[in-house]
Amino acid sequence: MAGTPQNLAPDISVVVPVFDEEGAAPALAREIAAAFAGRNFEIVFVDDASRDGTRAALKALQGEIPQLRVLSHRKNSGQSRAIRTGVLGARGAVIVTLDGDGQNDPADGPQLVDALLAGPPELALVGGERVKRQDSQAKKVASRIGNGVRKRLLKDTANDTGCGLKAFRREAFLRLPYFDHIHRYLPALMLREGYLTAFRPVNHRHRQTGRSKYTNLGRLWASLSDLAGVMWLQSRARHPGVVDEA
Repeated sequence: MAGTPQNLAPDISVVVPVFDEEGAAPALAREIAAAFAGRNFEIVFVDDASRDGTRAALKALQGEIPQLRVLSHRKNSGQSRAIRTGVLGARGAVIVTLDGDGQNDPADGPQLVDALLAGPPELALVGGERVKRQDSQAKKVASRIGNGVRKRLLKDTANDTGCGLKAFRREAFLRLPYFDHIHRYLPALMLREGYLTAFRPVNHRHRQTGRSKYTNLGRLWASLSDLAGVMWLQSRARHPGVVDEA
């Protein structure tokens, strides 16, 4: 597998936030490397102060996967902050994100990148929409209700913002206002900045190791304040249209 020379910036940075995923992270890193083989890419795992051996397990793989980088938080700061850390540290102009639990299929990543690059310059994000979700019935029902309410209020055209698998332009992401849980509102915030978004169906898999870091009740309380905040941001957006230089 060809590596990316240190003096050559990759075209694609795959950013993966992980917290206590010692069991899933190594296999996921190998899958990502295989999925993007033949492309100019890097893999950036961000360890959000895991309490297990996640960081050590990933560091041990760097000899096998030369594209692999491991960034580490000294304090647990949540998934959105881990994603932002990864994007800030990434060297590629195109970012692919996926969850660190192995439920997103890395094999779907390249098709999202291809769709993004084939679109117009204004297309800033192509998100995955999970088909045949491998979650509990309670989680699927809660997700369906949450996505429906969010889509109706924010008009972001997204059916599944909870899918961690997304491809987007790094520059566009860094223009967005940051807040905790931003990763669930990227389509709405991209539209707010005048970008275009699109979506593609992707695979979804059973979690093989570890356990979910979220509960339905915890997500509900966070979502209520987040929705209100994003609606406020939308109400305060003003666009100049085309910017001319004299």
